[in-house]
Amino acid sequence: MKTNKYIFSGGGTGGHIFPAISLAKQIQIENPNAEILFIGSSGKMEMSKVPEYGFKIIGLPIDSFKRKISFSHLIFPLKLLISILKSLLILRSFKPNIVIGTGGYVSGPILFTAQILGYPTLIQEQNSYAGITNKLLSKRASKVAVAYPNMERFFPKNKIVFTGNPIRKEILKKTNKSKAKLHFNLDPNQPVIGITGGSLGAKRINSIIEKNLKFFNKLNVQILWQCGVLYYNIYKKNQNSKIKIIPFVKRVDYWYNSIDLLISRSGASTISEICSTCTPSILIPSPNVSENHQYHNAMLLHKEKASELIEEKDLENEFKSIVKKIWLSEKIKNEMKYKLKKLSKPNSTSEIINCIKDILN
Repeated sequence: MKTNKYIFSGGGTGGHIFPAISLAKQIQIENPNAEILFIGSSGKMEMSKVPEYGFKIIGLPIDSFKRKISFSHLIFPLKLLISILKSLLILRSFKPNIVIGTGGYVSGPILFTAQILGYPTLIQEQNSYAGITNKLLSKRASKVAVAYPNMERFFPKNKIVFTGNPIRKEILKKTNKSKAKLHFNLDPNQPVIGITGGSLGAKRINSIIEKNLKFFNKLNVQILWQCGVLYYNIYKKNQNSKIKIIPFVKRVDYWYNSIDLLISRSGASTISEICSTCTPSILIPSPNVSENHQYHNAMLLHKEKASELIEEKDLENEFKSIVKKIWLSEKIKNEMKYKLKKLSKPNSTSEIINCIKDILN
């Protein structure tokens, strides 16, 4: 690459952070002299996660706009203004050749300011239903890399590139299934259901799992339960020889090589990961996200018979029957694997890097 200065911005959840890290790591491989700077939201998980991968990050005071009326509504305009002014100073000082946004509210101020100053920008839209910030920013973006087809209803058609979502390379690393299970202190000879509510955990999913531990025991299955850092101290008491509870998954290659069925939220990164690893799943979309995008993500897979879907409002009535139906049917799980393979885009990172090169050239 001709350029050697990049700004990445994305945060709030692992679904926005890890795609940015994947892209940044690939740029480092291709251009070891590249200067890479991350912009995050002060106090959010990206401020600790990004440095773990060796990248510098600067925090902005921006926060999400709360739906419920609160004091935060009054100070949101002030935080936004300060974030834009700080973005201006960062851009003037760092002088990037391109600014890349991978989602989350923190992308807004830095991409907006970069566009006003005339810097090239790339938006990486991970969801099947675009948020209002990315829709507005796309009008002045150089390109919009999307994870799903038919995104012309949200973005200018001439700027869209269908790339899929970047995933961490280690996820595709093939590991012996027995070795992967032993990493989590699981019996290598017994099947495993993996459960996660995302990097931060999900209260509703944790609750329904705890309520049905006896049900899982009757299925004669091991449970690998990532309950989230916020909930670990609450749920760790349920751990035993067949139920392993962890706050956060560090070895994602072992995670996907261990599990035979995933029960999960349907964030964009999770969707890309289960497609790339062909992991059968039951998806429980969060109803508390902007534009209800997790539901739309899950529904796309559900329509293709690549995953099962349960809405939160139906958990009490449908959870046991759907889990039992999927778990006891090898035919359904194998059909899911076949459909997921057709939907996967394992070269997404390289395709987005090519977009960046095109912009810079």
